[in-house]
Amino acid sequence: MVLRALFLLVLGLNGLTVVSPAAAETFRDCADCPVMVKIKPGSFMMGSTEVETAREDLDAMLAQEERPAHLVTVRHEYALAQYSVTRGEFAAFVKETGYAPHTGCYVPKGEQWVFDRKRSWLDPGFAQGDQHPVVCVDYEATQRYIQWLSRKSGQTYRLPSEAEWEYAARAGAPTARFWGDGREEACQYANISDFSRADAMEWDRKNSEKVFPCSDGFPHTAPVGSFKPNPFGLYDMLGNAWQWADDCFHTSYRGAPTDGSAWRTGDCRFRVFRGGAWSSRPRAVRAAYRCAAELAIRYYHVGFRVARSLTP
Repeated sequence: MVLRALFLLVLGLNGLTVVSPAAAETFRDCADCPVMVKIKPGSFMMGSTEVETAREDLDAMLAQEERPAHLVTVRHEYALAQYSVTRGEFAAFVKETGYAPHTGCYVPKGEQWVFDRKRSWLDPGFAQGDQHPVVCVDYEATQRYIQWLSRKSGQTYRLPSEAEWEYAARAGAPTARFWGDGREEACQYANISDFSRADAMEWDRKNSEKVFPCSDGFPHTAPVGSFKPNPFGLYDMLGNAWQWADDCFHTSYRGAPTDGSAWRTGDCRFRVFRGGAWSSRPRAVRAAYRCAAELAIRYYHVGFRVARSLTP
């Protein structure tokens, strides 16, 4: 309750404005560039409380990774892509540059992850169209795409920092998800592990550890923008595909930057990704939840979303 009160006080002091999606200020730097949404400066409490992690049934190690909750003030204006990078956008980059992304991708087999050499961004193991989020991309592929986009547009594109991502994902909400703490309404806003997924996997729909109590109609990825946006006008910030961030991984937030910048010290063999995916269980589909992987790892449910600097 103290953190929630502090969060609300911070919103009042820093004048954070929550806009309707229709009022979101968008732009596009080139024909092949993604649609970007301008994000205004503001402050928020990053991380989670003991109440949240207990309610979501996180073990002690995972809970520690979201703490301590701390005040972050994003003083710079930046832009974040309205959608995750799509297969069509990634294909345009591959065609123009001749870049050959690494093949092979980790996929689940029972309760384990196994490396399937046949899988790739072109064939992650399920049907996709050009409007679906690209997946099976490693950190190198995100950087190659961003370098191409920057050259093409003459602007500075990059991955978002964890703080920029969480600030935008929360969109002014101190709750676990931008629509609130509840799970029942998740299918209005996110493509997640739900009844559609449970039926495809022959799971018990009543398994609340794995399944949101609703149906979004997609057992795998969905076309970007298929669900309601958050109050900043951003789509699929939770669910559909995990999104790489530019921070090196740490097992807690002790010593983390408080200005919205990426954390570039520590074990930089691992980078963070955020947001959950179409296959993610409820506890992972939260603004505070964090995952990490080695730079060369590719997963069949991990993609990315780009950011762009607007102010020095």
